[in-house]
Amino acid sequence: MSKREPISRVIDDASTTPALRAQLKAVTDIREFASHELGLPDNGSYRSYADLHRPYVVWNVVAAPQFSVDAKQWCYPIVGCVAYRGYFNESAARRFAARLDARGFDVSVGGVAAYSTLGHFDDPILNTMVGWDDVELASIIFHELTHQLLYVPDDSSFNEALAMTVEEEGVRRWLHAHGRDRELTHYLAQQQRYHEVIDLLSTTRAELRAVYASDLEPAVMRERKRAAFAALRASYAELKAGWNGHATFDSWFDGNINNARLASVATYFSCMPGFERELQAVHGELGPFYRRVRELAKLDQQRRDALLCGPAAP
Repeated sequence: MSKREPISRVIDDASTTPALRAQLKAVTDIREFASHELGLPDNGSYRSYADLHRPYVVWNVVAAPQFSVDAKQWCYPIVGCVAYRGYFNESAARRFAARLDARGFDVSVGGVAAYSTLGHFDDPILNTMVGWDDVELASIIFHELTHQLLYVPDDSSFNEALAMTVEEEGVRRWLHAHGRDRELTHYLAQQQRYHEVIDLLSTTRAELRAVYASDLEPAVMRERKRAAFAALRASYAELKAGWNGHATFDSWFDGNINNARLASVATYFSCMPGFERELQAVHGELGPFYRRVRELAKLDQQRRDALLCGPAAP
């Protein structure tokens, strides 16, 4: 926070590189669109810039038991329980992950370019974000501002799926409003591919949940687990063969796939279809949609999950 500078000052600074200046000008437009067209908080967040001189703002550790597809939870003041533990230092994150691995957990460590302080502070645009194109910038700004709009303590799946839904809807509207139809077509195609991959991961997670809930011997369970991940890689290879080009998901599959990796994806996407149904039910009107999800947030988690997170939820 101490490194923040107003974006207007950074843009006017003669030492600012042309690339950074262009990105920050795009941020200014995106930020206004977020509040005026998407109904997201109109505050001081993403109106300043901070260079942290590191590639990520935080590194998150996700862990799951060797025979579970549910992530371990860590609980904190204010934000409640979440499905990861974050570190500002990568080596500290990896040391902690190594200790969990030694205890038999499946673990995953990933760099994170941005996070929200939920409106408690004015979050800046970070150097970790500006290497992206403006569509990716719009995505992260819409996503993180949604966390400021509504955040339910102890329910990471609700919070992240809501933010993903608003992010995708927001980017579609932003590109359409700027007449960038070719980029919109490309974005929609990319999102279609993305959700096809998520479907594969969700199917594997459901299969493994059934295996882990069985009475099989641990050795047999481990073999079933290995086979499920091998089948997942094969299914992905078959899927991307029809895409006729580079798949942006290759790096995910190149890494070690385990329960923690599956759990981290599920946190963001398992409840997203329910939010999309809610948005469709109000004919895409964001105001009524936000009112509806605030009402859902008041329900107990079991009822909320039943309405949003089941494949056949009403």
